[in-house]
Amino acid sequence: MRRALCALLLAGAAAAGHGAGGDEAILAARDAAQRGDRVRLARQLEAARGHELEAYVEYWALRLRLDEADAGEVGGFLDRQRGSYLADRLRGEWLKALGKRGEWALFETEYPALVQADQEIACYALQDRLRRGDAAALEEARPLWFGASELPESCQPLMARLVAERRLDSEDIWQRLRRLLEARKLAAAAAAAAWLPPGQAPSAKQLAAIADKPMRHLAMLPADFAASRLGREMALFAVQRIARNDPPQAARQWQAIRGSFPAADDAYIQAQLGWQAALRHMPEALGWYAAAGDFPLTDEEAAWKVRAALRAQDWAVVKEGIGQMPQEMQAKPDWTYWLGRAEAALGRKEQARALFQRIAGQPNFYGNLADDELGRPIVLPPQAGKPGGEEVAAIAGRPDIRRALALFRLDLRTEGVREWNWALRGMDDARLLAAAELARRNEIFDRAINTADRTLALHDYSMRYLAPYREHVEPKARALQLDEGWVYGLMRQESRFVSNARSVVGARGLMQLMPKTASWVARKIGLKDYHPGQTGDADINVTLGTSYLKMVLDELDSHPVLASAAYNAGPGRARKWRDGARPLEGAIYAETIPFNETRDYVKKVMSNTVYYSALFDGRPQSLKRRLGFIRPKGGDAPRIEDLP
Repeated sequence: MRRALCALLLAGAAAAGHGAGGDEAILAARDAAQRGDRVRLARQLEAARGHELEAYVEYWALRLRLDEADAGEVGGFLDRQRGSYLADRLRGEWLKALGKRGEWALFETEYPALVQADQEIACYALQDRLRRGDAAALEEARPLWFGASELPESCQPLMARLVAERRLDSEDIWQRLRRLLEARKLAAAAAAAAWLPPGQAPSAKQLAAIADKPMRHLAMLPADFAASRLGREMALFAVQRIARNDPPQAARQWQAIRGSFPAADDAYIQAQLGWQAALRHMPEALGWYAAAGDFPLTDEEAAWKVRAALRAQDWAVVKEGIGQMPQEMQAKPDWTYWLGRAEAALGRKEQARALFQRIAGQPNFYGNLADDELGRPIVLPPQAGKPGGEEVAAIAGRPDIRRALALFRLDLRTEGVREWNWALRGMDDARLLAAAELARRNEIFDRAINTADRTLALHDYSMRYLAPYREHVEPKARALQLDEGWVYGLMRQESRFVSNARSVVGARGLMQLMPKTASWVARKIGLKDYHPGQTGDADINVTLGTSYLKMVLDELDSHPVLASAAYNAGPGRARKWRDGARPLEGAIYAETIPFNETRDYVKKVMSNTVYYSALFDGRPQSLKRRLGFIRPKGGDAPRIEDLP
């Protein structure tokens, strides 16, 4: 027995050593791939033979020379990795190479097997259909023109054909130009302008000059500037650009020249003024929107018309604005909820109730609020049975899951997340919960949450709203008199409990602290011997994060909605977004935050808080009561009991 045990220990040690060496080969291979070093990558491929991630090294090597690879070599990889995430990814890249080279026979063979196609591949597929005489391909391509996104090179031949066949005319080209200029995409706008007839298009230099100094452009307008479409459109662009920073100034500039424009152009500018004023919570916004009449608004302009009406408590305009939205936009939970509120405020109680019932029970901000409107306390759904050992082992034995776990072990998180998400496709609720449990056991908390979030009938909210690191969080929240459910709601949104998370702007750790903020808080609380490298330590990160959260909470009327907004966007902005004259319902404050990221963040933090509190306290919750009222600076807010 002793000899057998020694043999097992030796075998384990040998396997561990082989695994460590293999891991080094994988990391070295990834580094070589990123540097484009084919020779070094080929050496690492040999060293990675037999490793769980050998296919990744082969994929990296093949991708580096995809432009010169032959169909047999690519096909061999696709056959060996059939059904895998890597096969689909390589197939997509191969299709792009084939489309670029015009090798349509091979393209047609591979395209039907692709699972995840992006717009570049989709346009190549439309090109191929058009080449084979499928005229419907052009009609499918046409809607791409009217978005504000930049189109990949593969879409350009389709656009050229649409212009050549007069399925896109000058008016359509100018409409796209406007959308791109509104989105501040000058290079894409210049590319779109190239489709206009010679002499009728603005140059890239002209667009850049107006964007930089719009007032100067308007001051130097020649007397006959409105005689051409180009002259009028460039003046419109200048006014629109001014409106981004100063809507009243833009309105004054527009008033001086509006007589030279048709009514449709006036309506366009009025909508632009309304949109930009609504973003700044200016009372003039609704007047400008009204002046735009029935001019067709973009989705963003339509949303901000309704938000301006919410700030003004003008429920008739809220209803009108939502009614003007496209049907698919109206059906979203946010606008369903606010339409219900408008109907209720206008005395149409049954219509309001029907709208609330459409979204009630959904585990999100608006579903929570709809439950409140219906008088239903927010409670956790029945707990699904915990997966057994065999169920978890079955998930752990899958090759795609093993690859994902190996990627996470090597801190290749981007690849790990993609591999994990691919593996979840087609899983039923029971297997999803088993996969979530496997992720939790491996302390891959973000995947545990994400996976549990996907279930449709069987639910485990203790997994959806995991509370790891509680030994760090609970005592600090208690000492600072912070609502632990709120702290966890914020942490879940900040990092999904990835302790070494780092944002693109440099925020770090569980509570995503910026280095300067962390150092400032450390000084304020007297944390001795602190240095920025400690931000990744869970205990120090939570100490600094909860301390900062307490500071902004105390500074902002002890209101969690304001403090949540401040944590994401800064205390100055959170204060600025309050109504200057009267109390504002917390839900309306959140809805009218002008930063998309912060608006989404605050809603999710507050909805998260409801579920964490339900888990921690074991009692029904009300999101609307938590949101309360936001009082104006120096003013009083109504009592929670006064909420409508």
